[in-house]
Amino acid sequence: QVQLLETGGHSVQTGGSLRLSCAASSATCSMAWFRQAPGKEREGVAVSSLIPCGVDPTYSDSVKGRFTISEDKAEHTLYLAMNSLKPEDTGVYYCAAATTCDCRSDFLRAASYANWGQGTQVTVSS
Repeated sequence: QVQLLETGGHSVQTGGSLRLSCAASSATCSMAWFRQAPGKEREGVAVSSLIPCGVDPTYSDSVKGRFTISEDKAEHTLYLAMNSLKPEDTGVYYCAAATTCDCRSDFLRAASYANWGQGTQVTVSS
């Protein structure tokens, strides 16, 4: 079991920027960011690169070009830089991690991860 702690959520105006961090208690195989808006299902936002599986950083279409995922493997920390924020980016952002990797997984699916943080709220006002 890996403990995950997200920080960095805040309220910003449209067009603003935020940087989320996720500190893991130990090494992981794959890490990703998900988000959940009120009344909606949790959706995959970005997946960190996964060299053993030949996976490059991957983004959902809704954030591509605006969000950048990065990872400090030595510090077991995952980041999400969010630019040009829109009201539809509002939601609770969750960090997810898997300690073993099945390269056949869809890494933007929540079912691919067994470890989750408690979430951090991002609110974008118009």
